[in-house]
Amino acid sequence: MAQSDVLILGAGLAGLSTALHLAEHQQVTVLAKRTLDVSSSQWAQGGIAAVLAEGDSFDEHVHDTLVAGAMLNDLPATRFVIEHGPDAIAWLRQQGVPFDTEGAALHLTREGGHSQRRIAHVVDATGAAIQTTLLARARAHPRITLLENHVAVDLITERHVDGARAERRCWGAYALDTASGRVETFAAAHTVLATGGAGKVYRYTTNPDTASGDGLAMAWRAGCRVANMEFIQFHPTCLYHPKAKSFLITEAVRGEGGKLLLPDGTRFMPAHDPRAELAPRDVVARAIDFEMKKRGLDCVYLDITHKGEAFVRQHFPTIHARLLELGIDMAREPIPVVPAVHFTCGGVLTDLDGRTDLPGLYAAGEVAYTGLHGANRLASNSLLECAVFGKAAALSILQAQPPTVPTPRRWDESRVSDADELVVISHNWDELRRMMWNYVGIVRTDKRLERAAHRIALLQAEVDEFYANFRVTRDLLELRNLLQVAALIVRSAQLRHESRGLHYSLDWPQTAAPAAPTILVP
Repeated sequence: MAQSDVLILGAGLAGLSTALHLAEHQQVTVLAKRTLDVSSSQWAQGGIAAVLAEGDSFDEHVHDTLVAGAMLNDLPATRFVIEHGPDAIAWLRQQGVPFDTEGAALHLTREGGHSQRRIAHVVDATGAAIQTTLLARARAHPRITLLENHVAVDLITERHVDGARAERRCWGAYALDTASGRVETFAAAHTVLATGGAGKVYRYTTNPDTASGDGLAMAWRAGCRVANMEFIQFHPTCLYHPKAKSFLITEAVRGEGGKLLLPDGTRFMPAHDPRAELAPRDVVARAIDFEMKKRGLDCVYLDITHKGEAFVRQHFPTIHARLLELGIDMAREPIPVVPAVHFTCGGVLTDLDGRTDLPGLYAAGEVAYTGLHGANRLASNSLLECAVFGKAAALSILQAQPPTVPTPRRWDESRVSDADELVVISHNWDELRRMMWNYVGIVRTDKRLERAAHRIALLQAEVDEFYANFRVTRDLLELRNLLQVAALIVRSAQLRHESRGLHYSLDWPQTAAPAAPTILVP
């Protein structure tokens, strides 16, 4: 058994920022599911939004966020995040993040849904630059322990502690060391979920393979409420190429003038929305989905060739180089693109300190529902949320009176055996992702949701039986969690009798009033 003051599950921006804010005063253990460089933060291209330029204002950033979120955002939470944005950027710069500059000022770009240029960035690989910088800081810190290839199994609560303990609380987590195959016990006074989203519940996603909703599922099983799980953001422009796995074409390409075209070169976005390519992601994704289905297309095209090769190479060097490897020169030809699942707007319900319903358990980043995103996330508000709530959670933990940590029971494998065949996992994983894509996608109906709910329940029963009888593996744990998250998404979608933001129902096409979040209680 390992014990620390704080256990953090996830090593993206939310996890690392929390760890670095805590480590001056407390001993911190950070678990990463795979290697430390695999996270959604690492893949973020566009940048981080904050009010940094003259002529911009907190009110304008709040307004843009509310419009993108279809007015379902929690206003105090939205103001809290946006008003702490400049401080978050300043802290990242202090850590050494090499944001692009123009003279002494930050170079700011613009993305869809933003009325101003307010996106601080490191060319077109902002997330990678932030992760590289913060990982170097964390590795060098004597009070931070970083462990790779540890997959969380479940949270440790009072149920896992011997003796009568009436206090309901989180005391750490069990995690599978995939190198040894052993489940280890990590005890802590405070635990932070920074596990990211659940994009892998769908067949096509821009997310890394680690995005299997682990934190969401574990928190739900431990008794935490979740909110707005029906709002799954589809990024409009994922590269369509047989050899490219989940490669995202950043929002900034449209922000800098890229046009969406049909195969014959016709521009179509002005017919769908007056903001055209600069409309929020839900509008653009639905427009592309409509055109593809109407015309029987495999993809549409994103064209920025009119800006010239020098501009493209300067602003999008990473994307340009990757596309060249695949035989596409974005400076001279349009990029084939399709929508793909990108972001989980709902999550584990938290307050402005990152606290969940379970004492001792915090959540930050994509796993959390803070109220910032509403029915649709505004571009580049995700990294901002990670940085702001990473610090908020850390400050709350530092101000709390640390309890005496009891000794949890060790993981018991005495009544299970090694699985004799794994076809149950591989088959059910594939069936789940295809079903979610077809029945719970960009456009939904009551009948599709009903079919999905029925099939998910059958798959859950099969996987629960497998889980009860065989030793855990990474694939089994991820499938178990994805099925739980899928059930929450479908249940939330069934409860929303309107179309709003990312949830569009043919049976409920109108937007209802007043706007209200969908909150599920275990």
